[in-house]
Amino acid sequence: MSTPPAGTTKKRMFSRNDYLAPLPVPTGRKPSDVLNIIWRKNEVFLDIGNYSIGSAVMVLWPMVLLFAFLNYLSPDPLIWGGGLIIVGIPILFVVFGLFREVPLPIRFNRQRREVCVPRDNGEYWIVPWETVTAAATQHSSVSQAGKATMGLLVIGFENPDPHASEDNKHFSLGFNCGGGTTAMALWECMRSYMEIGPEAAPDAAALNSGANLRYYIDYMKDKAKERGWFLTLLWEGVFGVFIFNAPLATYLQRKKLYPPPDLPYPDIIEWSKPLPPEQWAKRSPELEAAIAKREAELAVGSF
Repeated sequence: MSTPPAGTTKKRMFSRNDYLAPLPVPTGRKPSDVLNIIWRKNEVFLDIGNYSIGSAVMVLWPMVLLFAFLNYLSPDPLIWGGGLIIVGIPILFVVFGLFREVPLPIRFNRQRREVCVPRDNGEYWIVPWETVTAAATQHSSVSQAGKATMGLLVIGFENPDPHASEDNKHFSLGFNCGGGTTAMALWECMRSYMEIGPEAAPDAAALNSGANLRYYIDYMKDKAKERGWFLTLLWEGVFGVFIFNAPLATYLQRKKLYPPPDLPYPDIIEWSKPLPPEQWAKRSPELEAAIAKREAELAVGSF
């Protein structure tokens, strides 16, 4: 599957695509795990997951409050009926998701410079790191309500089996992070881990605590150190608790991801063990040259 070179940007009137890999060159953004996709991190591998029950709760809760407020102002069966349709159906999907198994993560092995991609029916792919594709996509729409912008980070993998069927040759994973610089910062979590080291990537948020209120209190204390208690209580306390119900979202997310699922394949368990440093895979000359060129561009402010 052909993609433009990393660092290429294609702009249209209502869209923008930033191509980030291959080859995985620096984006110039600081790694930021805005969606808590890092499930496990150590010296050998990084596990990335795309399970977001917590995000679904934080999106649905304001809608529940809105319909409750409208019904309080003007009790009407139409409001209840509309609320049940618009909010009730997504809530059912969230409930069903709580009873389903969490999808297995994708594992980035920095010592082997390979990626394990779990697939259906117990299969998995081992994909060379430098062949992974990544793009930040952003689309805008204009209506009477104004301009709305949505975006994704899309990461793609190619099946290394040359005899794979047509419907089993490609796999991609999308992260609803808004596109643009936010998607680049999310991609940098993986790229920096693989190209710089574990210290360059954020810690695994899903492993920091269990599903309890104490986590949320500690989280607020950390935020208070950054921006003071007034703004922390206003945003994390008032908006976070009452508008988005962050404690419930945090509880459900961590209830499902504490601990996060591990890859059960015997071959991958062996593949995930540390190697002696002399056996570590090296960057290709093409990537070395691409990184040097990109770093020079970033040094003079080119993007």
